Amino acid sequence: MTGEFGLLVADLIGVAVFAASGASAGVAKRLDLFGIAFVGFVAALGGGILRDLAIGSVPPLAFADWRYAVTAVVASLAVFWLHPALNRMRRTVLLLDAAGLGLFTATGTLKALAAGVPPVGACLLGMLTAIGGGVARDLLTGEIPVVLRREIYAVIALGGAVLVTIMHGLQLSGPLPLVGAAGLMTGVRLLALYRRWSAPVAVPRSAGF
Repeated sequence: MTGEFGLLVADLIGVAVFAASGASAGVAKRLDLFGIAFVGFVAALGGGILRDLAIGSVPPLAFADWRYAVTAVVASLAVFWLHPALNRMRRTVLLLDAAGLGLFTATGTLKALAAGVPPVGACLLGMLTAIGGGVARDLLTGEIPVVLRREIYAVIALGGAVLVTIMHGLQLSGPLPLVGAAGLMTGVRLLALYRRWSAPVAVPRSAGF
């Protein structure tokens, strides 16, 4: 498996996972078939579109390569038809979402670095690739984005992007290091869910102080 092909496979797996996540949110809001497919598409590809626009890659890969759009729509339609079974597989969905976070962060960071973006910018774009679609999904379904109100989703993505950038600087950017970095992010995300880790939250002061 070449590095380019491995990157494509990882990208498409991430697209399918995040499309399923977006479609599940659409099902929960009782959207119609088109609405579910649209939210799934945006959740899967929104972050990548923003990244591509930021690095000057136009048209964005989501529109230039049919495999991305087809993968997102097919995964969304599958959720529409299979959602009763998926509702009984919450742990599986959380596992896939964690895997998608790791894959999108790794591939997004590498693509930014390959486009000549400096390390700090590449880290931010890697994080944006991973969380951008989820933010758009929550806004479309009338929710405050998860990354702004609980858990450490974005923190894991940013930390993973830094790791991928360091590995790239050390010439460790083949398929195995990519999978290793994505796997580490996936593991940390699952551990955070299990241990209920979250970022600090501001506590309003009482009126008397």
